[in-house]
Amino acid sequence: MKEFELKYGCNPNQKPAKIYMNDGSDLPIEILSGRPGYINFLDAFNSWQLVKEIKEAIGLPAAASFKHVSPTCAAVGTKLSDKLKKACFVDDIEGLDDSPLACAYARARGTDRMSSFGDWIALSDECDATTATLIKREISDGIIAPGYSAEALEILKTKRKGNYNIVKIDPDYVPNPVETKQVFGITFEQGRNNYKIDNSQLENIVTANKNLPDSAKRDLIIALITLKYTQSNSVCYAVDGQAIGVGAGQQSRIHCTRLAGTKADTWNLRQSDKVLNLPFRDDLGRADRDNVIDGYINKNEEDVCADGNWQKYFTSQPEPFTDEEQKAYLSTITGISVGSDAFFPFSDNIERAKRSGASYIAEPGGSIRDDLVIKACDDYGIVMAFTGMRLFHH
Repeated sequence: MKEFELKYGCNPNQKPAKIYMNDGSDLPIEILSGRPGYINFLDAFNSWQLVKEIKEAIGLPAAASFKHVSPTCAAVGTKLSDKLKKACFVDDIEGLDDSPLACAYARARGTDRMSSFGDWIALSDECDATTATLIKREISDGIIAPGYSAEALEILKTKRKGNYNIVKIDPDYVPNPVETKQVFGITFEQGRNNYKIDNSQLENIVTANKNLPDSAKRDLIIALITLKYTQSNSVCYAVDGQAIGVGAGQQSRIHCTRLAGTKADTWNLRQSDKVLNLPFRDDLGRADRDNVIDGYINKNEEDVCADGNWQKYFTSQPEPFTDEEQKAYLSTITGISVGSDAFFPFSDNIERAKRSGASYIAEPGGSIRDDLVIKACDDYGIVMAFTGMRLFHH
């Protein structure tokens, strides 16, 4: 296939639209079902690079959930605890523990379920039937993977009345080292960001505490690779082989840190007994449960516990999750890894990250206030490595 005509570009008024190779060669993809759009392909190609690099760096199957050209989460295929399975709505999936790829997607989709609603999925390995079973029941725009088992493809083709977007990519495809794009009719050219992220970026530990365990190295690498494909400015919290909070596209670094930290806190609070034991009505759908849980934790526009509201969601009126209870629960959380795509200019970022359990940080360094940022880490016993490499993505 030399080119693929899209229905329209980013918006319906942006026509014509298509994808093609500048050198006239075949596209490195096959469209097995559906008709992906412009934004779908932006998500597909960015998310594929992300999971491919994580698989190469960590050596485990990886999955990502993407929305609007940034990951909601990326994860590797480690088994989920019973509480995490319940929090991710996958405790009923038979054979989940036997499929590392399914575990990776269960983590990726389950981390920030509200943001992942209508996501684009990327898998580093051939999609198996267990992973396809997970995907089948979620609201999703499409998927990209290097292959699909016959059973998995049959399952996925039942989504959207047979119109679910399924893309197969050549895993051996290597793009041109120079990339171009146009803005306002003007062509930009730059070398592709082929910077390889591995343990070597974590060797320059600048804090007094230099104890960086292998598990933290894994999580920092996942955070940094996730940031490489996240719209900047961006900060990522990670633990247990997955990103748990991504703050993307903020003009201020502290706003990234706060946004990502709030998402990480919500992920942790979802696993508390108070949330896991909410008495949901049997007829309440998965997406509605996500919204209610988020409202229960973050006290959004609607008080879901109030008289006249709780009856829509629960079989009995739940007790509110008070600020004091949440703070007490979160105060027990440690061991979180935090990555930043550029240096932290002020120590307030460290203060905020610490509130969400940060024990390990990786950032480029290079601020005129590096000494103050390092001191804040030392005050809390946090390990911080300067990577020396900025990871802006636009």
